[in-house]
Amino acid sequence: MSRRRCCGLIDDTIVCQTFIPQGLSRWPEVFVQLEELEAIRLKDKVGLDQVECAASMGVSRATFQRILGAARSKIATALVEGRAIIIRGGHYVIKNRMFECIGCGHVWEVEPCTAGGKPGFEIGCPECGNMNKMRLDTGTVHTCGMGQHGDQGQGGCCKGSC
Repeated sequence: MSRRRCCGLIDDTIVCQTFIPQGLSRWPEVFVQLEELEAIRLKDKVGLDQVECAASMGVSRATFQRILGAARSKIATALVEGRAIIIRGGHYVIKNRMFECIGCGHVWEVEPCTAGGKPGFEIGCPECGNMNKMRLDTGTVHTCGMGQHGDQGQGGCCKGSC
């Protein structure tokens, strides 16, 4: 009997969860899990090697390879056969966010999209209260109240989630 697989760590949830081919498809949808999409993002979009990808997701290299292989197979099937891709579910945990205050240099951690019920971009520095901060894992500067954030279009706080 195989042991239960541990949850993969993912950086963020996604903005678009459905891709539908133009026209009618005679095939059923392909379901891609969130940790499978994260494996594709880390390896094929960010360009990390497998050891770095596995470390980022908190899984072994072999487990990462299995997740990546499953994701690539599902996406290839959908593209070749003209199937819709539905992205949801899986075994994952969203990573906490690390911020550094631009004003005082204090570093702190925020749970994903929930810290006292406020998204990460609405939270000021716990030391000085400054709203200007930098997200350490992305290098994105958040200057809140101005409506301009450095991570527009990447599913970040400008899209309604942190």
